[in-house]
This record gives sequence, structure tokens and C-alpha cells, in this order.
Amino acid sequence: MRRAAIDHDAYETLIRTTEAKAVFIFCPEPYRPENTFNARMFADHFGVSEDPATGSANGCLAGYLLRHGYFPGDSLDIRVEQGCEIHRPSLIHCRAERHGESITVQVGGRVIPVARGELL
Repeated sequence: MRRAAIDHDAYETLIRTTEAKAVFIFCPEPYRPENTFNARMFADHFGVSEDPATGSANGCLAGYLLRHGYFPGDSLDIRVEQGCEIHRPSLIHCRAERHGESITVQVGGRVIPVARGELL
């Protein structure tokens, strides 16, 4: 994970041919043993070379893992490290549960506000 980097030419070619514009990678070898996964999100297309905490991507990860039976059972509760490599470590908690053909996902964690705005 530390050595992962975007090949910008290949990235540009990829995003021209798909609706997806970001690259999310994960592995089951976290830096801290109490966590479940380590993840990184690259999103140059959106002006973010690397996002330190991506709740939406980690929520999708939880749903993906449950749908494809990565863990046994009809629910999972995981902790995902992200942002370590850019010195902005984050911890995202994800829970997913299967209900027949559907899956519900909850994502949470602590935040440090960096900006505030008002919609007019």
C-alpha cells in the first residue's frame, strides 16, 4: 500500500472509458492490528490526488465484502485505516447487514471540521 501510485497516463485512459473517475484500493493487512483493512482513494479527476477518508467508498467496500462472502454470515463490522500514507490517518467504521436480497450499510467515525459554510 505504501508504494501504490497512480500511472497518470493509464488513469486518464481508464476514466475516458468508464463512469468511475476515482481509484479505491484496499488490502486486509492494516498497519494497526486492531483494524481490518487499509485503503487508499485516488481521485485526481475531482482535484483530489488522494483523499484521507472516504466514507462513501468504504461503505461500498463493506457492501461488496458482504455480498461476495468475504466474511461468513449475514453481517460484518469492519474498521478501515485510510490516509496513513499522506500523514492524515483516518479510521472509518463500517457495518453491513444482509436483509434478504438487500444490504444495508452504515459508515461512521470521528471528524475534525476543516471548513464550514452556509447554503444561501
